[in-house]
Amino acid sequence: MKITKFETFVVPPRWLFLKIETDEGIVGWGEPVIEGKALTVQTAVDELMDHLIGQDPLRIEDHWQVMYRAGFYRGGPVLMSAIAGIDQALWDIKGKFYNAPVYQLLGGACRDSIRVYSWVGGDRPSDVGQAALEKKNAGFTAIKMNATEELQFIDTYAKVDEVVARVAAIREAAGPYFGIGVDFHGRVHKPMAKILVKELEPYRLMFIEEPVLAENNEALRDIAGSTSTPIATGERMFSRWDFKSLLESGYADIIQPDLSHAGGITECKKIAAMAEAYDVAVAPHCPLGPIALAACLQLDATAYNAVIQEQSLGIHYNQGNDLLDYITDSSVFAYEDGHVRIPQGPGLGITINEEYVRSMAQAGHRWRNPVWRHKDGTVAEW
Repeated sequence: MKITKFETFVVPPRWLFLKIETDEGIVGWGEPVIEGKALTVQTAVDELMDHLIGQDPLRIEDHWQVMYRAGFYRGGPVLMSAIAGIDQALWDIKGKFYNAPVYQLLGGACRDSIRVYSWVGGDRPSDVGQAALEKKNAGFTAIKMNATEELQFIDTYAKVDEVVARVAAIREAAGPYFGIGVDFHGRVHKPMAKILVKELEPYRLMFIEEPVLAENNEALRDIAGSTSTPIATGERMFSRWDFKSLLESGYADIIQPDLSHAGGITECKKIAAMAEAYDVAVAPHCPLGPIALAACLQLDATAYNAVIQEQSLGIHYNQGNDLLDYITDSSVFAYEDGHVRIPQGPGLGITINEEYVRSMAQAGHRWRNPVWRHKDGTVAEW
């Protein structure tokens, strides 16, 4: 079997899909994208596929190593996201070739389902108590929310109190045992992060996410010393080499590699295994589309230390199109008792509605991150 052709599709709300075809009629789908940089990653995919045309798609490990190592310059969000989507598509092809879900080719499942959480509150969190209650009533057992709006290196206690009030509203509305993840989203610098984690301690959070940016991971030492709440991070880390020093530090309790950013299934399986050796949990980052989620679930099936899965249904970014729009059978992602079952179909376990993908690719998108500024005019972290 040989790879004969590929196509990419820029589809709303902010995604990029990849289709790889073979001479035996088996096709695979992947989702290589950096949010806000879809066209950049599309170009990187086009360049990387030069190596793959005419190659055997089943030699996934070798293709991964060539894509990573043979370009001399390596790593980073764009290249690793391009590799990630190609890798997903190759695994999809391999599963279909052997008529088995990908997880069976990774050693088999150690779980039948995984817990999921839902987003509330949007970029500028508001009305989160009522929103969390609605998610609980819909069957979710956990939510995640952004903690803050803009926050300076040293900011006011008024903003601290606003964060605490929002979390308190969720706890009051949803009850003492409902899971609450609070995402600092890299908007918070170390001085304010130390204050916030201590102030949020009484609310028994499920985790605090990305309390500082990944380039400031050394600050996790001081932050971890201020709280017993589990610390999660890793959505802006792109390879096992990025995660190596974080795991060695001992200050992360949950890592969140993104299977559309961190080298795909092949690389994230290795990252998860590294984390298990350090007694660190995995909660894959996935505010993206159905192909990315399907890839995450195939990994979750095989990773003993996977604890919860992000998914984008109803997330505030999904304007106009949502998670289920591009697949033919939405029941594959049916949520029950706060869990989703691992897809059992061959490959990634989903069937893409290609006709709909092609029609929406005519519209495309140019989604961009918002640009925030502080009152003094300096750029704020979004």
